[in-house]
Amino acid sequence: MVDYKIFYPILDELGGPVLIVLFSLLLYFEYKRPLRIWVVNLKSHIIRNFGVAIPALAILRLFLIPAEVAASFWVTQNEFGILYLFPLPNWMRYILAFLLLDYLLYIWHWLNHKIPFLWRFHNVHHTDLDLGVTTALRFHFGEIFLSSFFRIAGIILIGAGPVIVLIYEVLFQSSVAFHHSNLKLPFKLEKIINYIIVTPRMHGIHHSMVQRETDSNYSSFLTIWDRLHRTLRLNIPQDDIVVGIPGYSSDGYDHTVKGLLSLPFRKQKEYWKLPNGTTPERPAQKDNPFRLKP
Repeated sequence: MVDYKIFYPILDELGGPVLIVLFSLLLYFEYKRPLRIWVVNLKSHIIRNFGVAIPALAILRLFLIPAEVAASFWVTQNEFGILYLFPLPNWMRYILAFLLLDYLLYIWHWLNHKIPFLWRFHNVHHTDLDLGVTTALRFHFGEIFLSSFFRIAGIILIGAGPVIVLIYEVLFQSSVAFHHSNLKLPFKLEKIINYIIVTPRMHGIHHSMVQRETDSNYSSFLTIWDRLHRTLRLNIPQDDIVVGIPGYSSDGYDHTVKGLLSLPFRKQKEYWKLPNGTTPERPAQKDNPFRLKP
């Protein structure tokens, strides 16, 4: 029997360097060509987000990815899962597995915004007052741990093999880094790219302080899921977006690493009310919500 651990080098020796290079390039170019004006001191922002990320990254590498690979190897050995119910050629099974894995994370993201217990952890990500590539790392370790069970169950249900799981993982992580970045792409180029994948302007709307806008754009890689579920919102100009969660936007809130890691376990504030008691609103846009604005 082949040991499933032989697949780890795909991630560590190929995926790891790709992600590090991409992350470094995005970090450099978002500083040189920012899409939105930085609100927080950039150095403090980077250090804080890396601090929050350390335990989450440890769970990701030491638990989630090994468990995903083990689960995917098991379904391949046992030909278990939805995709094995049909006599499909391998190339079609790979494509369908990739699409279903991406749809799975759309559902997970949506659930994080709808289930209060999950939102406690996901809120740590959204309390960032700036949106940049390091925000892609700013996930609470509790969220990563909870997502592990959902994602492993999804892999088993789908019947996704280890190669496609690891390929998707690298592309997913690359996409998350890209669309969280504050990189200002040429508008015409981003408009074309956005027909297929999530882009910085699209995801910037998801991090708006206006709840209606935060409750949109849940896709992690392919935009088709937001289009199908009518949760896509593109018609908000970037200059009009204020990033963050209203209830956690004041200078008095504890934005330290310790404060962010303990946030899910403390009494929650009224998420969508500013410290002065008002709720950020924006008049409903009358133009096409599926049309990207600069």
